[in-house]
Amino acid sequence: MNPLVLIPARMAATRLPGKPLADIGGQPMIVRAWRQAVASGLPVAVAAGDPEIVEAVEAAGGVAVLTDPDLPSGSDRIRAALDAIDPDGRHDAVINLQGDMPFADPGLATACANLLDAEPSCDIATLVAREADASDRANADVVKAVLALPEGAPHGRALYFTRSTLYGDAPVWRHIGLYGYRRAALERFCAAPPSPLERREKLEQLRALEMGLQIWAAVIDEAPLSVDSPADLAAARAVVGIRD
Repeated sequence: MNPLVLIPARMAATRLPGKPLADIGGQPMIVRAWRQAVASGLPVAVAAGDPEIVEAVEAAGGVAVLTDPDLPSGSDRIRAALDAIDPDGRHDAVINLQGDMPFADPGLATACANLLDAEPSCDIATLVAREADASDRANADVVKAVLALPEGAPHGRALYFTRSTLYGDAPVWRHIGLYGYRRAALERFCAAPPSPLERREKLEQLRALEMGLQIWAAVIDEAPLSVDSPADLAAARAVVGIRD
């Protein structure tokens, strides 16, 4: 397998406009996310929706591709960047990291790639962690994964994803929005229209399940910090104050 890491980023975020260039300890957030990805040892590029993101990444020594700012999703953005970077199809897998996770462990990218290697039936690999606290179960902003996961197994097949409250004593798996796609699966996924469940839950991974693609999830210890609001940005800056 020859994976390529792509990080989609655009300036027009609803809750935190301009967040790819938000300063975190003297570096734009997208540059921090790119540096973490590079530490995985895999080839990395940023799929940018705006010229200023390209400029920031290139100024840091990275590779960035300018894509149509009106693309409907991050998946469509990485597909466009993949076609531009690798028209000959040398990369047979794509790892979709997120530009708003400035401290994501480099091992998360390799975890997705390793899961694609380990499970031949896996079309799309992703990650989950146990709920951070009991309130996650009822929090619509926390996406929950329902898995076929034997006790103690390192990964399992995803049956469903939901924002709704989950009940019972079974573990609640907090979905982490990082993906590893087989290239053919990404192409099929992006060619399909939004599905009924996707529109209902506002979760595009449900389109893949409705199409019959298999999503498998690897269990990790802790969800990385995701910056989606001014409060999250303040938390990220506080982390830098401790770490840097």
